[in-house]
Amino acid sequence: MTPQTVATLQRKLLQLEMDGADHFFGEPAFKLDELLKPGPDGKGNVHLLAAERLVQSPRLYSAFLLWLMSELWEELPEVGDPDKPKLVFFFDEAHLLFRDAPKELLTRVEQVVRLIRSKGVGIYFVTQSPADIPDTVLAQLGNRVQHALRAYTPSDQKAVRVAAQSFRANKDVDVATEIQQLSVGEALVSTLDAKGAPTPVARTKVRPPNSQVGPVLPNIRTGMMAQNTAGRAYETAIDPESAHEVLTKRAEQAAKAAEKAAEAQAREKEAAKAARNAPKTTGGAAKKAPAKRSSGSRTTAIERQGGRVASGVLNTIARELMRGILGTPKRRR
Repeated sequence: MTPQTVATLQRKLLQLEMDGADHFFGEPAFKLDELLKPGPDGKGNVHLLAAERLVQSPRLYSAFLLWLMSELWEELPEVGDPDKPKLVFFFDEAHLLFRDAPKELLTRVEQVVRLIRSKGVGIYFVTQSPADIPDTVLAQLGNRVQHALRAYTPSDQKAVRVAAQSFRANKDVDVATEIQQLSVGEALVSTLDAKGAPTPVARTKVRPPNSQVGPVLPNIRTGMMAQNTAGRAYETAIDPESAHEVLTKRAEQAAKAAEKAAEAQAREKEAAKAARNAPKTTGGAAKKAPAKRSSGSRTTAIERQGGRVASGVLNTIARELMRGILGTPKRRR
């Protein structure tokens, strides 16, 4: 990995950290099993993510949604094509997920949306206009509910045409016209039939929910959170050992090991130096000590010199005796 790539990753991570990713993706990590647990009455639960501040950080919001869908895809088993999904997601303000999103992110979202249906998970993107969702992702969404759109500007008119073209045509419904005439509680709806094909668009009335319409009051939200025993596991943050701490510890251990190796090498050098100096001291002492005659045939220098002197004296005596016996005349000077 080149230094330029590392620097780019660090900048991206720094942006997410400034948006609050270090707290959002901290410990304890969110358990997806919590979404599938039924209530005390055996029915399913509705989980709400309060994203008033989260939507102000589009990068963090898109990273969270992508992580959530990826985790569901990796952990949930294959169930084929069930009659009803075991889990349904409604992503409000879905345009934040695709705003300034890189091509790799769009490809990943398209892949997850296309394949996650086999896990028994349904995904609905809630946004003002179908134009906010890329065509590759929009093509994977079979069920569509379109409320009224108003065309005041050329861009609004273009959005109306895009919304009209995204439905399966119905000869009895002029989508481009009726989409601007829808009143409160009305919508253009197209769902999948038994064969998995989208049904022709129809103008219908939407049944209002039996629950409260509008935002939840703060005191009601606090009471609901207090009754949720599962959510208490996330109240206390955990500070795990980070990668920086692990690498720092490894660097300290490597430095200590290198220091010990240097000390051992220095001791070995001192020992080698002492071993080299030891023979010199022994040799000097040996020169001062008297030489011992070996038991072999070798002679010392003094013995050899004495032998030569003795040999010369004997030769002189022998010559003089021979002259006296033979009567050799003496040489006159």
